[in-house]
Amino acid sequence: MRLVLLLLAGIFVNNYIFSQFLGICPFLGVSKKVETAAGMGVAVIFVMCLACAATYFIYNFILVPFGLEYLYTIAFILVIAALVQLVEMFIKKSSPSLYQALGVYLPLITTNCAVLGCAVTNMQNNYSFIESIVNSIGGSGGFTLAIVLFAGIRERIEFNDIPKSFEGFPLALLGAGLMSVSFLGFSGLIKL
Repeated sequence: MRLVLLLLAGIFVNNYIFSQFLGICPFLGVSKKVETAAGMGVAVIFVMCLACAATYFIYNFILVPFGLEYLYTIAFILVIAALVQLVEMFIKKSSPSLYQALGVYLPLITTNCAVLGCAVTNMQNNYSFIESIVNSIGGSGGFTLAIVLFAGIRERIEFNDIPKSFEGFPLALLGAGLMSVSFLGFSGLIKL
């Protein structure tokens, strides 16, 4: 039951974008079309799950036994950067159109603070390996849900009659704020 609650908390209650404000750069940059948002979401799911698994082992079996816990940030960033390079090469080969659509935002997964935030959260909460994986699935699933929903909203309002001062980025920020308020309704729902 704890794992199910951890998964649901990652998706709705502790959503990295709307409750922790992590991963905003790709959220705002890639959310213009649902297809590219879904592609970015899948890439983040893959990277976050692998990164959390790898960082669990690095932290618990290398850094802690040698008394090097203070190096966790550097170690985690190196792991995430290596995984993003693998994802980038895979997407470039398997889906060139998605690779072009994601553009500069694909390498930005390396600096996506949601991925690093998930790894650090797992470490700070002393999650077991299974809990770390479930938390990463929930967190990345919440990121994907948020970015795809937001892309759907942006696609629907793209051709509406909007005041000139709200066109583009201001309207995106306003929409993101309203979505954040709606996700705030889940806060306090799940206590771990």
